[in-house]
Amino acid sequence: MMLPSLTMKLQVSTLLMAWFGVLSCVQAEFFTSIGHMTDLIYAEKDLVQALKEYILVEEAKLSKIKSWANKMEALTSKSAADPEGYLAHPVNAYKLVKRLNTDWPALEDLVLQDSAAGFIANLSVQRQFFPTDEDESGAAKALMRLQDTYKLDPDTISRGELPGTKYQAMLSMDDCFGMGRSAYNEGDYYHTVLWMEQVLKQLDAGEEGTVAKAQALDYLSYAVFQLGDLHRAVELTRRLLSLDPSHERAGGNLRYFERLLEEEREKQSLNQTEAVLETQGGLYERPVDYLPERDVYESLCRGEGVKLTPRRQKRLFCRYHHGNRVPQLLIAPFKEEDEWDSPHIVRYYDVMSDEEIERIKEIAKPKLARATVRDPKTGVLTVASYRVSKSSWLEEDDDPVVARVNRRMQHITGLTVKTAELLQVANYGMGGQYEPHFDFSRVRPRSLVVSEGPTLIDLRRLELLAAFQPPYHPPPSPFLPHQGRLFVTGEAQSGATGSVEPALTLLLFALILEQRTSVGLCENYSLS
Repeated sequence: MMLPSLTMKLQVSTLLMAWFGVLSCVQAEFFTSIGHMTDLIYAEKDLVQALKEYILVEEAKLSKIKSWANKMEALTSKSAADPEGYLAHPVNAYKLVKRLNTDWPALEDLVLQDSAAGFIANLSVQRQFFPTDEDESGAAKALMRLQDTYKLDPDTISRGELPGTKYQAMLSMDDCFGMGRSAYNEGDYYHTVLWMEQVLKQLDAGEEGTVAKAQALDYLSYAVFQLGDLHRAVELTRRLLSLDPSHERAGGNLRYFERLLEEEREKQSLNQTEAVLETQGGLYERPVDYLPERDVYESLCRGEGVKLTPRRQKRLFCRYHHGNRVPQLLIAPFKEEDEWDSPHIVRYYDVMSDEEIERIKEIAKPKLARATVRDPKTGVLTVASYRVSKSSWLEEDDDPVVARVNRRMQHITGLTVKTAELLQVANYGMGGQYEPHFDFSRVRPRSLVVSEGPTLIDLRRLELLAAFQPPYHPPPSPFLPHQGRLFVTGEAQSGATGSVEPALTLLLFALILEQRTSVGLCENYSLS
């Protein structure tokens, strides 16, 4: 009996290698761009396909081995029953020698055949373009940002009950542990407590996972200690030691916590201490080390913003906008809608077609890079945790659609794009945000003289100030006089070191903030 053909070749999906070219063009920080994260969806899909092909090869290999084993079992049971009689037949004697000399070594080669080599090779190539620890941490922080903004508790998030979502996705106990650990590694003990408590809740509900209760208690006990809840830290550490008495760090922590607790009791009476501890009761306030504007914009995200009174709403209208009778807009004016009365905010509809939008996205995607801000100390562009997005800048030479869109912007605003920034395409990632900020400087210029009489400000002194836009929120600038008249002068000659228009814009913004209404502009400048 001859052994069936043992020649097998692993057919691994070539789609894996196709994604090599796609992902190699993508920078890290996938969490900052949903556009780039979609590439990961397709890459993972192809990995699954390659894995299934590997499984099929392994199953085919095992099927051949199993078939061979069954045939050999039937044959050997017959030959072993009467060895001499079996070998009396010369054909049986020949086949026995052949099997042991040829077929069994061939079977050995089949068993030793590494059918996983191709899959592992492709996976290793792709792995260098996989998300990193930074991406996982960024994704976790994004989820926590949504948790805070929309006032969602971990239990709601773990059940996948998020408002406005199309698909339901639940967080396992291991996922929740990963969230808490990411917060812990960032020194965010507030969210560490919330997510480690969720881990314990799901464990108590009978959910199975790879995380032990002692691990969650280890993180939780230290986090509540960092939040100042010494009494609960002692309680949780004791629970941890009851589950794992050999836990050395927990034993050391317990002795340390108990010593601190005793010192607290020595400083004040027992009743006062208990009163302080009882006020915490496992409930902790969100840290206040954030911008005061955050409460305002988070309430706006939740739809809790200020509302116009009926009287003010009556002042809002819809109209066709022809840009002061721009010829191009007389036949096809834009739809304009008032959104707010003061300051006047309008919305334009159908400015771009779906085809134009998709084309701009197509040419922008390869250029997407992490959005940056200017460091106020060094003046160097750098990434910031409060700007979670990727952006790209498109020039008119990139594609005709860019020039068309720019022309429309000119027609709508009545302004030229020659002195404007390039067309920017921003793609926000998970929990994408850009916290409240100013696009102008409010730093006090030392060269300006404040007086109560007429004040003359040379815009050329503000040029560098206008180009420097810090990403923080300083207090209102006191450089503008609160009394007397203000005169502004400046020159914009060819060959000068820079244009004064940005400085003028800066100054006008500052005047608006200072609520100045009496301003004289010299050197051919006007307020129109």
